[in-house]
Amino acid sequence: MNKKYILSAEKAHMKMRRIAFQILERNADLDAIHIAGIKENGFLIAKELKKILEEISSFTLELSSIDLDKSNPIDCKIDKSVDFKHKIVLIVDDVVNSGKALLHAIHPILAQSPKNIQTVTLVERSYKTYPVHVDYVGVSLATTLEDHISVEFKDGILKGAYLE
Repeated sequence: MNKKYILSAEKAHMKMRRIAFQILERNADLDAIHIAGIKENGFLIAKELKKILEEISSFTLELSSIDLDKSNPIDCKIDKSVDFKHKIVLIVDDVVNSGKALLHAIHPILAQSPKNIQTVTLVERSYKTYPVHVDYVGVSLATTLEDHISVEFKDGILKGAYLE
């Protein structure tokens, strides 16, 4: 397997920091944000984002995970004890391909009537087949349908993103 890195660890962290500042700028009048990451890598990206936001903002930040099997996203689960009603929610994933997983992740949160839902991804592919707009994007790529993009973590630490 030949890995063609599109983001090194350093560049991936720079992109995450830029995203955090964009979130801060867009939501400067708020005092709290709930960050919900799609398991597995989306949740790790969400944790990294929360860490950066804690450094640069005074937001009260909550973190939760969205349990979603990307091969069968209809069966999407969120922690029933988490209340999204009237909250600003950031839904985070590592890579947005078709938009299908992100769309299914929004559904159970939307059912609780949040104040606003915003979406975040480290890598966005430009050929989405579902009507999903990503608000905060680290890098957007035009790739072929056969290409696969992976975000790599080692021991919970972001190591970069590569194209296969």
